[in-house]
Amino acid sequence: MQIAIGSDHRGYSMKLKLADLLTGLGHAVSDEGTHSTESCDYPDISSAVAKKVSSGEADRGILICGTGIGMAITANKFPRVRATTCQDEITAEICRRHNDVNVLCLSGDLLGESRLDNLLRVWLDTEFEGGRHARRLEKIAEIEDSWC
Repeated sequence: MQIAIGSDHRGYSMKLKLADLLTGLGHAVSDEGTHSTESCDYPDISSAVAKKVSSGEADRGILICGTGIGMAITANKFPRVRATTCQDEITAEICRRHNDVNVLCLSGDLLGESRLDNLLRVWLDTEFEGGRHARRLEKIAEIEDSWC
């Protein structure tokens, strides 16, 4: 799977760990920044990752900032992007099964690294259920299309 990743300065160290985990699992990773702990603006990074997912250049994206919230807000401005924050394995599983979330947004400040590996694996391995959930995503897409 092609995965675009990005972080602001507060998620930089977690991003490096995620990149190693992802490549170790056999995924292709494109790092969209930031490339240091120097302060930067999260919308710039989120936009770079979301553009890749929106265009189909990346299958999924992962974003990290202080809380993950700002990254999710920005990423969700792009067509065909479904981004959300996840704090644990349960939210990672449900967001994939029910919402086919393609951009995972994480907190560099609040999420302990001990849970990161398992949360990531759950999010990567959980398939979208379809069925009634697909109908709901179609409605979301219709709303999105009416504004684009």
